[in-house]
Formats: sequence, C-alpha cells, structure tokens
Amino acid sequence: MINIIFEVHSTSLDNEAGLASGHFDVDLSPTGIKQAEEMRARYADKEPDAVFCSDLKRSARTAEIAFGKTGVPIVRDARLRECDYGDYTRKPSFDVKKVKPEHINIPFPHGQSYEETTDLFKKFLTDLQKGYDGKTVLIIGHAATHYAAEHLLAGVPLRNAIEAPWTWQPGWKYELT
Repeated sequence: MINIIFEVHSTSLDNEAGLASGHFDVDLSPTGIKQAEEMRARYADKEPDAVFCSDLKRSARTAEIAFGKTGVPIVRDARLRECDYGDYTRKPSFDVKKVKPEHINIPFPHGQSYEETTDLFKKFLTDLQKGYDGKTVLIIGHAATHYAAEHLLAGVPLRNAIEAPWTWQPGWKYELT
C-alpha cells in the first residue's frame, strides 16, 4: 500500500487573473510563493518519502519552495500536468469551468479530454507501485490530476469529480493498494 497526499499547486499569476492556464507555463504569484512556504511548514514533522509534481512551473516551483531544501526527492512528471485546454487556454476560468463536463471524453478543441488526463494519471500510479510500496508520497498537481485522483483512488465518478464544487484544503489523503 502507498499512502498518497495530494496537494494542488500554489496560486499562480493566472489564478489571480482569473485565467485557465492549462498547459501554459505560468509562474507562481507572490501569494503562491507564501502558500508554498506554508506547505513546507505543514509537513515539517512528517516529511513524505518523495514528492512528485508536474513539469509545469507552477507545480514544480511549489515543490521546490516547499521541499527543495529538505532532502526529500522531488520528481517532475509530465503525466501530472493540467488538462490541455487547447483553444480555451488562458480564457476566463469561469468560461472554462462551464464547459469542462463537455470535455470528459471529447477533447477541448486542439487540446485533451479529462479521460486522457485521467489515463496519464493511471499510468503514473502504475509506475508508482513499482517502487513506493509501504511509503508515503506527496503529489503536487492541478485540477485535472485532482479529478483523476478522486476518480481512481476514491471511486468518485469522473463527471462528479469535475462537476463538484471545489474548496481548497491542506491536502487530500488516499491509499493506493
């Protein structure tokens, strides 16, 4: 069994501007940097065995700020990226949120579907099982990876995970068996 803690990346400049980044590689805002420092404090006495993050700057910088000086291995993995919103990239988040359910199995124009991002996360979990049994890992991801975690690790139908109201919390806990 692998204990998984899922955290979303800290606030980005696009988050503050109300834009849906998708694969656009936007940096953290000053608020996001502070949040990443707070994440470090949350895990000061219970460090994970490894931290996995996407290769997008907002996720990777969150990991580096929170865990870069701890000695905990940080692994960047493109399979943990946000959904590619294609033509909707950097459109108002409110507009993208309204059409997300339409893109569960139909890709965003010139982008991905949530089934595709969930499949990537499933492949990541399969690889995780090869080397982390009995360990605790922390994943710093995005909305799409959170939907996939809820679906694959908590049994929530993908549509329900996508349509559910989202509220920040300091980590979601899952078990991978």
